[in-house]
Amino acid sequence: MAENLNYFFSVWIKLFFLLTPFFVLTMFLAYTKDKEERERRGLAVKVGAAVALASLVLYFFGNWIFAVFGITIDSFRIGAGALLFLSAVALIRGEKPEARTEDGDIAVVPLAIPMTIGPATTGALLVMGAENHNAAQTMAGCSALVMAALCVGVMLFLSASIHRLVGSRGLTILSKLTGLILSALAAQMVFSGIKNFMR
Repeated sequence: MAENLNYFFSVWIKLFFLLTPFFVLTMFLAYTKDKEERERRGLAVKVGAAVALASLVLYFFGNWIFAVFGITIDSFRIGAGALLFLSAVALIRGEKPEARTEDGDIAVVPLAIPMTIGPATTGALLVMGAENHNAAQTMAGCSALVMAALCVGVMLFLSASIHRLVGSRGLTILSKLTGLILSALAAQMVFSGIKNFMR
């Protein structure tokens, strides 16, 4: 029980930073600057639900995808780690796409995918799901994933309050710190993949 609980918290923290919540919060504010508070909160709920659903699909079908394409977990771990490192560098450098202003539902695209769940996050989720070896780990990982998506949704729901509290500069600093943590996670994924290849 204690082991599964530790695994839950470990995966939850990793997934929370993989979803780059502070970067997503910054982009969410940019995309919704002309929307009313009620509309903004409804959009936040949709984004959280879309992130949770997309993440669960990737998490549970990792093994199947690897089997279909004949890809080993270690090779995918190295590739996903490299992509994750590039994402981390972009966050640290402050690079971000321009906010679009066209009308339409932006909850799924682009806010949930690809801003929250980009190529690097997709690869990391596939690897995490494929690494689980028993039902208890799978359920703990699934719960942690839903919790991480819920945290992102709550942050977006309270985006106006968070922005008033920390300001634009504070969000920028938090995004850069997220980038540093992601770079460490990326290095760990790559080193693990190389170490297993060397055996």
